Order: sequence, then C-alpha cells, then structure tokens
Amino acid sequence: MKKEKITIEELANFCRRKGFVFQSSDIYGGFAGFWDFGPLGVELFNNIKSCWWNFFVQQKENMIGIEASIISHPKTWKASGHLDSFKDLAVVCKNCKKSTKLDPNEFGKINCVCGGEYEKKGEFNLLFKTNVGALSSEDAYLRGETAQGMFLNFKLLYQTSRMQLPFGVAQIGRCFRNEIAPRDFLFRSREFHIGEFEFFLRPDDKKCDLLTKKHLDLEFDFLDSETQEKGSDKLRKLSMKDLLGSGKLEEWHAYWLAEQIMWFKSLGLEEIKIREHTKDELSHYSSATFDIDYEYPFGSKEVAGNANRGQYDLTQHEKESKKNMSIFDEKSGKNIIPKVIEPTFGMERVFLALLTKGYSRNSKGDIVLRLPRKLAPVKAAVFPIVKNKEEFVKLSREVYDLLKKEWNVSYDISGSIGRRYARNDEIGTPYCITIDGDSLKNKDVTIRDRDTTKQIRVKISELKNILRELINEDIKFEDAGELIK
Repeated sequence: MKKEKITIEELANFCRRKGFVFQSSDIYGGFAGFWDFGPLGVELFNNIKSCWWNFFVQQKENMIGIEASIISHPKTWKASGHLDSFKDLAVVCKNCKKSTKLDPNEFGKINCVCGGEYEKKGEFNLLFKTNVGALSSEDAYLRGETAQGMFLNFKLLYQTSRMQLPFGVAQIGRCFRNEIAPRDFLFRSREFHIGEFEFFLRPDDKKCDLLTKKHLDLEFDFLDSETQEKGSDKLRKLSMKDLLGSGKLEEWHAYWLAEQIMWFKSLGLEEIKIREHTKDELSHYSSATFDIDYEYPFGSKEVAGNANRGQYDLTQHEKESKKNMSIFDEKSGKNIIPKVIEPTFGMERVFLALLTKGYSRNSKGDIVLRLPRKLAPVKAAVFPIVKNKEEFVKLSREVYDLLKKEWNVSYDISGSIGRRYARNDEIGTPYCITIDGDSLKNKDVTIRDRDTTKQIRVKISELKNILRELINEDIKFEDAGELIK
C-alpha cells in the first residue's frame, strides 16, 4: 500500500464524488465557508464525535457533559472579551490584490503567497450578529466558541452533578465565525464544530494525581516560543517530563495535553507536533497555550489546542452579571473561583486529518481509504457471490440483518466481486464478507481485510463476535479465523 500525496482540492473533489462532503447550497453555486456532510461523511463524523466523547468523558470519572444553546445572552460576549478582542485584520495584497485576513500581530511579518506586501483594510469582529424577537428585536450573537456555555452553567452544574473539584465539563457543538476568507476546504469555515472541555481546579492546585509514567514518558515534536521568536521553526524531540521541567506549564496542563496526544495516536495520527504560543499571540484569556498541529496537504496547521484560561472567564462573568460565581470548597474551607484548563479540538479538522492520512493507493493504482476501523462509515459489506440464486441471496440477507443491528453495514450485489472489493476499499470499509458455495454447506463466510487483502473463513454463528473484536482491534486478523492461502 502506498501513501498518496493529495492536494486539498483533490481531497475536496474526492469527498464530493464519494458522498462525504458537499458544498452547501450547491445548486445556487455554493455559499463560501459552509459545508454539508453526505451519507458517508455524516457516519464518519458521528463516529469521530462518539470516539472523542467516549475517550474524554465516558472513560473519565471526573468529567460530565452538557449541550448548551447556540445563542446566549448578549452580555456573555461582552464579559468574555469577544466583543472587544475577538478580531482579525482584513488585508489586501498590494501586488495581486487578493484579500485575506491576518491576526493583528502578524501584520508586517508575513507576505502574500505571491510575495507582495499586505495593505490594511481595517479590523473586523468574527462574531456573527443576529436578532432575537420579531417586534422589538434585540441584538445577539451566534456563539464563536462552545466554552462560554460551560462557564455560564458552572454553578448549576456544580450544584446538580455532585462533582467535586477538580472536574471537567465537556461539549461538542456548532460554532460560527464570520471569516473574511474561508479556505482550505473544511479547515477554515464559517460554521464548524468544536469539541472542548473546561477542567475546573482549585486556584492553588499544583499537583495532578492522574499524571502517570505513561504521561511523563510520552514523547513528541515540540516548537517552543523562543525558537519561533528567532524566526526558526526547528523542532526538537521532548518528553512531557522534559516540558514540565522547563516550567512552561503546570501538571494538570501537562496531563490534559498528554491525553490529547494519546487520543490522536489512538487514531493513527502520528504526524503531529506541539507548538507553544508566543507571548504576542496569546489569547486575551490565556497565560499559556499550546497548539497541536497536523501536517495537512497545505502545511502544518492547528487541529487542536490547550489553554490555561486561569480564573478569567468566571471572574469576568461575576463582574458583568453581578452574580457570585464562587463555590464553597470543602477541602480548603473557603469560597473560591476555580481556575481552568481548556483542551479544544476542531472536529472538522480531525475529520480532514483522518482523510488525509487514510488516502492511499494499492498496487493496482486503486484508491484505498485506510480509515481506523472503529471510525469507518461502513464497517462491513456483505456480498452473495452469485446474485441471482435464491439460496445465496437468502443466506446473505440473513448475515446482513444479523450485522446491521449493531453496525452500519452495506449489502452489495452490483458488479464482479473484484469491483465490489474496490468500491468498498475506496470508501474505507474495513471488511468485506462473501457468501459462496461453501457457505451454503458449512454455514461459514469469507472475510476480506481492506489493508492486506488477506482472507479468513469464520462460522456465521461466531461472525458477530469476531467482527466486533476486529473492529476494536482486540484480535489480529490472521488469528480471527482460518486463513485462506
């Protein structure tokens, strides 16, 4: 199997052709910055979100989840600083006249891709403005991040969940940013999903009792702020223990950064690096931020981040709302306002990274989408080797009905077996199950593995359990049945 280099335009065309992602409002020529997930795309995206939720919420004792509204009280964004600080700089290239946007601190430091210098056209706020009410409408905003819902509900969550500090609140939801120049397919859109959580700590918490040897020994490529300030992007290999020793972050910050890296590695996304924010690019609420960057076709870009938000948000909402945001902490015997560590993920960016990583070609030159088995939109395809004989169709349908109760599976009778294999390889289906002449006699089936094209035979009575073990990677393919040579 050969990893295939692909441009972002080619990937967008592939997604359209196979039913992963479409341009929104396509019949009207599309609407820049908005995308629709097709049948395969919505399955893959839902699987990514479920995997994230399982890893960061369901498997953790100190995490709970919420689903907050997309529109909140307008004062939310004044308190959070977004009305004053959530801005980009609109610029136009003096040479090619192409318009784009920059962070204000980037102006004068970078040029257009054509080499031309940028000219300022003014700052603009990224929040989408809307109106609430029909007769006496009130200005409001579509949320630019999911974080504020966790802060607004913090005291209610503390009172109703029976959680004690430290604990976190997670959410995956839609966000909106009025980008001047949406680009690179799903990477920079005007409507997108963020998966993030706010992890609340006592202000004096320095030690993390969940930080283990596996976290401390975790190695990664790191780009520190000092190196960037010297105009270099040279990476160095560090362990989390090394990063902690540098004093750039605290233990809880290190723990959650390590957990993020572990999740990406569990998806096979090894091509990541950690980049420390320089002082002049830190968000208004952060004392330390680290980006997790992935190597996309258009360069190494942020797929996730991790910020120390301190006590900023709860303190600001206390000032603006005139409501007490402190809680009584039994350990210290005091009323306190917690500090916060915030891991954040661009969910469409994870989706895009997985497609980039999985896009490959076999020895015949056919596309094979090597998605993680647990995330694949279709887990298995069921084929009768002969499509017009009742006994083959009947048994194939029985197998299909057995499997579809647990997974999204397909039933395919169109074309030769080889063509059916190729069609499913292209959309990332990890296993193809064929019912042949021996199946009728022995009540067994052939399972073909997408990545190796190896085949095994297993009994139908054992098929469901074996497929579950294969999808969860609890068993090697060669050990799951009788290998066909």
